[in-house]
Amino acid sequence: MNIIVTGATKGIGKAIAATFSAEGHTLLLCARNENELKETAASLVSLYGNKVHTYKADLSKKTETIAFGNWCLDLGIPDILVNNAGRFLPGSIYNEHDGVLEEMIETNLYSAYHLTRVIVPSMIKQQSGHVFNICSIASVKPYNNGGSYGISKFAMLGFSKNLREELMQHKVKVTAVLSGAVYTDSWSGSGVDPNRIMEDKDIATMVLATSKLSPQACVEEIVLRPQLGDL
Repeated sequence: MNIIVTGATKGIGKAIAATFSAEGHTLLLCARNENELKETAASLVSLYGNKVHTYKADLSKKTETIAFGNWCLDLGIPDILVNNAGRFLPGSIYNEHDGVLEEMIETNLYSAYHLTRVIVPSMIKQQSGHVFNICSIASVKPYNNGGSYGISKFAMLGFSKNLREELMQHKVKVTAVLSGAVYTDSWSGSGVDPNRIMEDKDIATMVLATSKLSPQACVEEIVLRPQLGDL
């Protein structure tokens, strides 16, 4: 299968890429840093021997997102699209810097919206496919210092719910992934015990398992939290 993973060089995206690589699938990866993309691809090929294609793109920019989507289609109809690209900027709505909302929406929502609009028509045509949207517990539970990030993730879940409703008749699945705290680069140096929060491979394992269900079954939402609850 052809698997698209955005934001694939770090954290959850990288773990998802590795999990599908281990299954022998062809990967189409994008990120903003070309060197990190090449390193990620080389590592996956060395470990698993599968095909890994990479494309440098900043998905907060519509033109680059559409170009990436068309590049993916040139390599074949994708079977799975993982909309993972995103960014977290802390702050409160009343005092965060001007422009933070726009940046969060462009990166965390518009990237998925524009890429999905390029990819999904091909899935509809073949009457199969699966879109995973990496949302967050912040999509359903506001928290201090969440600010515009929380707004963007609430919107991402709304996008997923609407997409699910629209695509079910075309046999294309949509799954929203609502994850609590995961130990990634953003948590390093925070002082939080890594054993207190989840591992990125926990999310990847659930995404892979969900992708393997029968065509008659669709997991609409995956909710994962640390065993001891949210921080």
